[in-house]
Amino acid sequence: MRLVIVSHVTHFRWQGQLHAYAPYAREIDIWADLFPEVTIAAPLREEQPPADNAPFTRTNIGIHPVREAGGDGLAAKIGLALTTPVMIYELCRAMSRADAIHVRCPGNLGLLAALLAPLFSTRLIAKYAGQWGPYPGEALTVRLQRAILRSRWFKGPVTVYGEWPDQPPHVIPFFTSVLNDEQLERGRKAALRRRRGHPLRIVFSGRLSEAKNVDVLLRAMARVAGEGVPMQATILGDGPMMGKLKDLASSLGIAGQVDFRGGVSYEEVLETLERSDILTLVSETEGWPKALAEGMSFGLACIGSNRGWVPRMLAEGRGLVVEPGDADELAAALMRIATRPDECAAMCARAREWVAGYSLEGLRDALRGLMIRHWNLPDTALPQIERPLAPPAEATRN
Repeated sequence: MRLVIVSHVTHFRWQGQLHAYAPYAREIDIWADLFPEVTIAAPLREEQPPADNAPFTRTNIGIHPVREAGGDGLAAKIGLALTTPVMIYELCRAMSRADAIHVRCPGNLGLLAALLAPLFSTRLIAKYAGQWGPYPGEALTVRLQRAILRSRWFKGPVTVYGEWPDQPPHVIPFFTSVLNDEQLERGRKAALRRRRGHPLRIVFSGRLSEAKNVDVLLRAMARVAGEGVPMQATILGDGPMMGKLKDLASSLGIAGQVDFRGGVSYEEVLETLERSDILTLVSETEGWPKALAEGMSFGLACIGSNRGWVPRMLAEGRGLVVEPGDADELAAALMRIATRPDECAAMCARAREWVAGYSLEGLRDALRGLMIRHWNLPDTALPQIERPLAPPAEATRN
């Protein structure tokens, strides 16, 4: 059975290998375990990949290049309009050879594929990787994608992060993962041997964009330091806000407490989690944030924003939830962790126990079962994989 995956993620062909953003590449590898032939219809660049990319590890993955378009500004929108017919043509070419189609949204290609895929196959499955519910400032195209995927036009299961009211039965709460069983065990051992640092050590892992609200973390740290409880922070990742965040840390008088690492290897991400006490992720919008799941698996006290599935991940005493732009509320959460060590230890244990059920191996098995049920396939149609997943290739968090 040939699977075509439609993705807006930019891919890179370099030295004979296909690369993409590392967490995404690890997820696509598990799809390739379930199908003998996988073709990704997506943008492709013939150049060295960025630091946060990793090669695919499965040899049955190929690519069908689709024109790259989109972005902010009038010129980008005009360019998108002009290239849309070419994108439609390339998507149709790719999907005409498919036995099954996996559409990844939100994104410009996902929008087109959600409309086109039902014309080419009845074996459809979509993943909506953002916040399924509405949120302030969302684009019209994002709302349109959700409407198409909810409708009767899209004739396959749609996996979303979290349970949302009044959804049709084919919209299914689901999960994702970035850690295999071996890495989850590493996190368990790290949690058991952890001793709280003095000062407490915070980690942020992700892209330094405005929506991630790393500036809110810095302001909260300054408030906590003013209360006589200094903390240290390690910022893993790069992005357009790097310079402004460094300037802000200096102006707040906490530059010596913040270590901006930039892009680092995935191994260094895991090593930093082993040495940290708290993970914060107070973004404006989230789906199922992989960085948060990583922190939970390593037994960190996690603070997230009340967006996407974050409140559900941290429910029942597994973490603390705050408004994404409220530095005072985040500072109060940090103080709570600092001053209530027993409560914090119990919270970390509950989080680690909960997230242990969400490994890459578990994701692969869940996807297999979902497709067999919704496509009415015999149990032998998709392979039952017994071997462990290969460890993720060396890549950086950028």
